[in-house]
Amino acid sequence: MAKNLTQKLLERHLLEGNLVYGAEISLKIDQTLTQDATGTMVMLELEAMGLSRVKTELSVQYVDHNLVQEDNKNPDDHLFLRSACKKFGIWYSRPGNGISHPVHAERFGIPGKSLLGSDSHTPSAGALGMLAFGAGGLEVAMAMAGEPFYLKMPKVWGVKLTGKLPDWVSAKDVILEMLRRHDVDGGIGKIIEYYGPGLECLTAMDRLVIANMGAELGATTTVFPSDEMVKLFLKAQGRDGAWVKLTADEECEYDEYEEINLSELEPLIACPSSPGNVVPVREVAGREICQSYIGSSANPGLRDFAIAALIVGGKQVHDRVSFDINPSTRQVLENLISFELLEKLIHAGARLHQAGCNGCIGMGQAPATGCISLRTVPRNFPGRSGTKEDLIYLCSPETAAASALTGVITDPRTLKTEYPRFNEPRVVLINTKMFVPPAREPEHVVLETGPNIKPLPTFDSLPEKLEGIALLKVGDDISTDEIMPAGAKALPYRSNIPEISKFTFSPVDTTLYERAVKNRNTCYFIIGGENYGQGSSREHAVIAPRYLGVRVIIAKSFARIHWQNLCNFGILPLTFQNPGDWEKIEQGDELVISDVPGAIKKGKEVKVYNRKKGAICDTLHTLSDRQIEMIIRGSLVNIIRQKQNESGEEILS
Repeated sequence: MAKNLTQKLLERHLLEGNLVYGAEISLKIDQTLTQDATGTMVMLELEAMGLSRVKTELSVQYVDHNLVQEDNKNPDDHLFLRSACKKFGIWYSRPGNGISHPVHAERFGIPGKSLLGSDSHTPSAGALGMLAFGAGGLEVAMAMAGEPFYLKMPKVWGVKLTGKLPDWVSAKDVILEMLRRHDVDGGIGKIIEYYGPGLECLTAMDRLVIANMGAELGATTTVFPSDEMVKLFLKAQGRDGAWVKLTADEECEYDEYEEINLSELEPLIACPSSPGNVVPVREVAGREICQSYIGSSANPGLRDFAIAALIVGGKQVHDRVSFDINPSTRQVLENLISFELLEKLIHAGARLHQAGCNGCIGMGQAPATGCISLRTVPRNFPGRSGTKEDLIYLCSPETAAASALTGVITDPRTLKTEYPRFNEPRVVLINTKMFVPPAREPEHVVLETGPNIKPLPTFDSLPEKLEGIALLKVGDDISTDEIMPAGAKALPYRSNIPEISKFTFSPVDTTLYERAVKNRNTCYFIIGGENYGQGSSREHAVIAPRYLGVRVIIAKSFARIHWQNLCNFGILPLTFQNPGDWEKIEQGDELVISDVPGAIKKGKEVKVYNRKKGAICDTLHTLSDRQIEMIIRGSLVNIIRQKQNESGEEILS
């Protein structure tokens, strides 16, 4: 039977289960990726497991998020990560080497391999024909220990690309078109596979732009074929030996179909404050801006910076505009210099920043109050930039560069100039000196722990009865940035749960922490809407609420990664059987679930009694037996620790 590429990749890595929609499957993981905002917790989890050496083919730790060194916390953690990598057998990418996703593509990505990363944009690697998933740090730690990765089998959504991109339209507009059509929840429970003749005009790094922001659709991952474009990319990276051809069979089928004629696309832009709020640039043209920002994991290719350089070359950006250039990788920066493109950007007024995530994650470059910022980043969730009530628009490098010149949102097609051409070079400068290999004698490595690094908290098992109050009620599309903000204030405490918990839900309710700690023995419920927990994979958005006493989330629906993270740390995720019942629970209501272990073991229905209103709310769970055990035992970590105590041997060996 003819098979699509997703089916082939899944079959290659399938350990347990059947590839039937909704069934739980387990997959073998070849490579892992961690970054410093989540990786510090992963290393603490590996230490808690007693693991001596990772069991993957390759694991890499990147330092790309927490680069601002305003005190000791971030540099302390960098040294901790370096020592942990040497000890556990992980490659270490030094601060300033670049963002994990494009660097991994440059140096380690291999078509056909599986990749699990503690970053929600890990599916970027699908651009090379990899099977790549974002996950919580604990799941990545388990994969590093040689354990399978579990997920519910998604549908496979085939998106056929035809035609050719017009001038002034690029890969960012392709994924913005998908978001315009389907919004931020359109990809939930689906793997997106792109195919068709339109692929011939998309380079490997163009595809990375599209695969990266598949996460904003809520997709499980994105898959592209490994074809001649991927071969050219790997050859330019000096790794043509890693290439293998991988394509779908002719006449294969998909669970769902979509078609985009690239020739019909125009410049698009996502308005505040959601990646799904997409309109044509021409509809918002003329609005005054104060910032234009180029870079991030969503537009990381040399081409993305080169096009911007050619647009502004010999000109000056508007004197009101902060023109921020964030090189995605050190290699890209060195090649911008080599091809004399950096000079064009600098001369035009660009502010050059170090290679890393930077302003995308709220680490500096916050925009002015009440001013529009155009960014080529993947997300514009409220306040993520570091400025409260920010006005962040997501767009292509073409739109960002054109608007930097004019000082207003500008459809780049209206510039009185020819569209600049940039052909990807067949040979680029390569610098691998910013990688630190694992130690050959790890037994002699001592972990360097600064004063900000605290052990992972221990969590108790599930009680027979959950009785507490609704601590907070929120609406639809609450992101992990709103549950646990990123940025220069919060993220330096990523290895210190007691301190980072003080930021829990702070963008939504500044009183929550104080209300929660008034009675630490209280069980708390959170009431949520649709797509609760969208966005980042950061498990701090689960661990911190759990530390404060949250034991149950009742929502209309959950984002995949966050839902699994809740299970991993013993928080019970329930959905309203009737979404209208969301209206019947208010913040402060007293809620009770009796015989909780028995209820979730018995079936899928769980009754929640609202003592304040004297009413019963019917809820559902979709937990597997494996996940039920995690919640009953209090966390996956508790299960691992017990196995170690019982065996007296290295965990998972």
